[in-house]
Amino acid sequence: MRRGFARIGLAVALGAALLAGVGNASARQRATQIDWTPVGNAIGVQGKVQPDGVYRIGLPRTDLHVKLDGVNLKPSFALGSYLVFLSTGGSNAMMMGDVVLTGREVEPVMLKLEQGGIEITALHNHLIGEKPQVMYMHVMGSGNAVQLAQAAHAALVLSKTPLKAAPAKAKDATVPFDTAALDAAIGSAGKVDGGVYKFSIAPKYTVTSGGMTLPPSMGTTTALAFQPLGGKSKAAITGDFAILATQVNPVIRALRAHNIDVTALHSHMLDAQPTVFFMHFFAKGDALTLAHGLRAGLDAMG
Repeated sequence: MRRGFARIGLAVALGAALLAGVGNASARQRATQIDWTPVGNAIGVQGKVQPDGVYRIGLPRTDLHVKLDGVNLKPSFALGSYLVFLSTGGSNAMMMGDVVLTGREVEPVMLKLEQGGIEITALHNHLIGEKPQVMYMHVMGSGNAVQLAQAAHAALVLSKTPLKAAPAKAKDATVPFDTAALDAAIGSAGKVDGGVYKFSIAPKYTVTSGGMTLPPSMGTTTALAFQPLGGKSKAAITGDFAILATQVNPVIRALRAHNIDVTALHSHMLDAQPTVFFMHFFAKGDALTLAHGLRAGLDAMG
């Protein structure tokens, strides 16, 4: 349907002053001054304002027990639903997200989202061979931020997605890896999230959707995740490379040369400029060796 994109145009017109500076410090400052509490209340989980001004609500599927190649996947590793909101002025926002669903949950959630004025922009796998199989539904909407959150909540309650914040576990605050060595191999600083070591690498180009510039936290970054497999050196890796068309096959060749399986290739947005593809992957082995393989993929992006 097109209603969402019509509302985007209206929001852009009403919020032109904000959008003109969305990528600079003043725009980020204005975004952090917005009271997002009612949005978090509507979902049932309070989010956090990111450094680039995006309000992000994490909704990990802690209810699911998914296994792949002998690995019990941590929710923060590959089962992390989320919703992100970008102010478009006043009480309006653009909302995007990635919702992790079981096969039986896909159709009822999709129908309810459409009924609530939220568009589906992608539906696909991220991994191959996991049990049970999970699907990933990307969504997008624009309008009143609280109403968008209410519509998303109405759809998510048709799944078993936990809609309350889970208490932090002390054991998930650290990882056994030599994180300094991983940082050096990747060329970026990672952080621990839910017992997983993660990297988020912003694109070197501007991405727009619906006439708006998207900050990296709206889902345009390359994401790399390392889950410990016991001991100090073994890991499983997954994530996705955010790449342009000319980068797709060079990155595939680089990953496969380092025994990293490419498990999916697709878009997440309908009208992104430029068109961004997301290449998902999976492997397990020595963490530092895998990090060098991922660095080869990053280098292949040029």
